[in-house]
Amino acid sequence: MKRTHLPLNALRVFDAAARHLSFTRAADELAVTPAAVGQQIRALEDVLGVVLFRRTSKGLELTDEASAGLEPLRSGFLQFEDAVQAMQAGQSSHVYTLAAPNEFFAAWLAPRLARFRSANPQVRFALVGGDEADFTEANLDLAVRWSEGPGDLEGAALGDPARCVVGQSLSEGGWIGWPGDTPAEDIALTVGDAGQALAAAAAGLGRARVPVLLAQAFVEQRGAEPRRLLMGEAEPCRRGYWLVAPTPQWRQKKVRELVAFLTG
Repeated sequence: MKRTHLPLNALRVFDAAARHLSFTRAADELAVTPAAVGQQIRALEDVLGVVLFRRTSKGLELTDEASAGLEPLRSGFLQFEDAVQAMQAGQSSHVYTLAAPNEFFAAWLAPRLARFRSANPQVRFALVGGDEADFTEANLDLAVRWSEGPGDLEGAALGDPARCVVGQSLSEGGWIGWPGDTPAEDIALTVGDAGQALAAAAAGLGRARVPVLLAQAFVEQRGAEPRRLLMGEAEPCRRGYWLVAPTPQWRQKKVRELVAFLTG
């Protein structure tokens, strides 16, 4: 019989009835009616082509065929329980595998992960790839992405989707372009990401439009320096930073705890 055709529910009923040698007590354990137990047993006997119980003056008795299969069946159920516990143990692990844009990790995420770990010393983090890392290939728990929303994944926004102009001057100098924001004209410099755009603007190489969340973290870190980076007014934009994960990961207790900390 193929695994996909195994009558697992009926086998579970058979195990309960065999332990109690009573359809009534098996029904109590399984929270069903005795009639439902009887139906499952008869259906199982039809599938297997054997009689499992006989009624005697003393009550139910197992047939030889039923007794022969009972021990392997119970061993199989114990292995099912071990498998479930192993999967649950993986979900409750204290190791987080994360992906995030490099500049966002350095300026915003890393300090907050440090605070989370300070409150949860058993926690460990593994950072892989970037914001486009594949959840299946990298075995990710959670990712941060600069996007218009979570897409097909579950997600939570980190702050409002907004950007601002940064630079030593907010009105003079050429623009610094990066893949998330490329001005139409007067580009003085093109860089690879928002973090490089911020560093270039702080060095006086021009102005850049960058995510407000990233700019705020950058300014806080560099606020004591003599030549401070100026920030313009926040303006709404379509993209923002999102915490995302597929539904199975999103439902994990450890992921919910980290998401609550980062969005709280």
